[in-house]
Amino acid sequence: MNPSDVTTLLSMREDETAQIVEIQGGQPLKTKLNAMGLYKGRNIVKRSPADSTGPAIVEVMGTSLALGQGMAAKIIVKTQPLKLMLAGNPNVGKSVVFARLTGLEVISSNYPGTTVEYTSGHTVLAGERFTIVDVPGAYSYQATNKAEEVASGLLAEDGKALILNVVDATNLERNLFYTLELASLGVPIIILLNKWDIANTHGVNIDVSVLQKHLGVRVIPFVATTGEGIAELRTAMEDFKRGQLSLPNPPPENVDERWKLIGRITTECQKITHRHATFLENIQDATSRPATGLPIAILVMFTVFLVIRTIGEGLINYLLDPLFTGVWMPFLKTVLGGLDEGLLKTMLLGATPEPMQSFGLLTTGLYLPFVTVLPYIVSFYLVLSLLEDVGYLPRLAVLLDSYMHHIGLHGYGTIPLMLGLGCKVPAILATRVLETPRERVIATALTLTLAPCMPQTAMIFSLLSPYPLKYTFIVFLSIAFVGILSSYILSRMLKGETPELFIEIPPYQIPSTSILGRKLYLRLKDFIVDAVPMIILGVLIVGMLETAGLLNGLAQFFKPVVTGMLGLPPEAVSVLTLGFLRKDVSIALLVPFNLAPGAIVVASVLLTLYMPCMASFMVSIRELGIKKSALVFFINFAAAVIFSTLLNLLFRLLDW
Repeated sequence: MNPSDVTTLLSMREDETAQIVEIQGGQPLKTKLNAMGLYKGRNIVKRSPADSTGPAIVEVMGTSLALGQGMAAKIIVKTQPLKLMLAGNPNVGKSVVFARLTGLEVISSNYPGTTVEYTSGHTVLAGERFTIVDVPGAYSYQATNKAEEVASGLLAEDGKALILNVVDATNLERNLFYTLELASLGVPIIILLNKWDIANTHGVNIDVSVLQKHLGVRVIPFVATTGEGIAELRTAMEDFKRGQLSLPNPPPENVDERWKLIGRITTECQKITHRHATFLENIQDATSRPATGLPIAILVMFTVFLVIRTIGEGLINYLLDPLFTGVWMPFLKTVLGGLDEGLLKTMLLGATPEPMQSFGLLTTGLYLPFVTVLPYIVSFYLVLSLLEDVGYLPRLAVLLDSYMHHIGLHGYGTIPLMLGLGCKVPAILATRVLETPRERVIATALTLTLAPCMPQTAMIFSLLSPYPLKYTFIVFLSIAFVGILSSYILSRMLKGETPELFIEIPPYQIPSTSILGRKLYLRLKDFIVDAVPMIILGVLIVGMLETAGLLNGLAQFFKPVVTGMLGLPPEAVSVLTLGFLRKDVSIALLVPFNLAPGAIVVASVLLTLYMPCMASFMVSIRELGIKKSALVFFINFAAAVIFSTLLNLLFRLLDW
């Protein structure tokens, strides 16, 4: 409990809400107050000013009670900030408004019974501390999908004091339907006309006073990226505290009547002047039409691939790896080098002192998430946030939607697949954007198998560079084929239909660097809190299995498959074991075996597909659960072994 939130009923401000946490003054006073409904855990509202010289007036269970000042001073309460609900359509800049009003310390939560996340934080407006909830974007209060169900559920909860309705000023007519639905909830509303600057640039002029008159609510022109309108919002919140914000005008109950009202409102308050198309609008058209959009999408994804690789490898090679090997490892050897040889030292440092060579908790357990994975997490989320805020991702989803439906996904499934080209961990986390558990399972399976991660890709290119290009081509074509096949099988095994794509395509806009930085911070925080502990736990479990000798037994079990079916030397079993830890290193360890190019192809395909790396393995379990993850792993493993065996037979026939 924060001490600053604890006070007495006497010291509470007028209209402040609190919960009783203690009643002092002895049992007779407790008995007396309990009889009137004042007991520990009861929520109350102070109705008299803090500086009043008379009795304290408190509202409890809809009844007002007057307590003497001495009695009120003995009631200890924990104040509860008023709750503001930030609501609006998707893509109206609601999250940017939220970021503008709150600090970095926010809380992401799953709504009970769903995988839909919402974010809450705190803000101070007009000298009052408020809890602010970023309600998932919705087009209607009558829910048509999981996100809208969560939005409606949050808005229906008790305790909300005010709704901040974020409206896209460039698309007023469409946004007003949701506004009228919110007006029917009987709660004060302040409308933030966001993207006011873009609306003016596009020739959209809105008469705020006319709009206020029609809706009966305060309307504030707002630019979330710059903070324009914050002063006016503070003034409105001061009026709210004084009880000077009236409830919205009651909207028509009939849907057709609501649309007629919206038509009248926009006709009277909005004027659009003719202007020539801007450069950004020309780019919007080019990236939305299939004829030009698909080539541009290929170019964008290739550029994203290069940027992510450059940033990720740069962070590893020039910052994180030198820090880990040059600072952390010598520190460990100094502090723990004197430990006696035994189980504790093996578990902490591994069988060998170098990271990624064994399963030490303080060596590989930290190197894997913070040096191998984190750089690609940083680069991926930086690029992803940029594409989100510019407004490109919805266009990419639309362009690829028809192709994705063949494997049980819609266009938004392209996001994790694109991320998976560099690192599987952020790609698996990105499957949260999909609506149903079925889609997330299929997307995870495809992400794990469609293409190697960035380090693997580099190693495969390096290993096959002395040979004709056809071998490299066969590796990537085979991996993609197995990935698509596995996902297709899963889409037929799992019951359910793929939802139709239903998203708004927002106009392009220049992103705010401060908002980009904040998004990156929050996503890195989620990774460190959610994924890193699972990766470290995985290293610990595998380290225990290695110490117990179970990994060697597993290797012996699979030796007939490796040598008989796949045509690889027996020593390759150890490489497969290492592949669970770090696949790029395991592929590199094929070099000493002097394999023929065909055998290198078989081994590369198998090592890429047979199992995810440990980080991806643990994060998959974290996101999908053990049962669904096991199904994905089994199908991918079976497809990898069968296809690699067929490749081996084919290469033997061709004498490759």
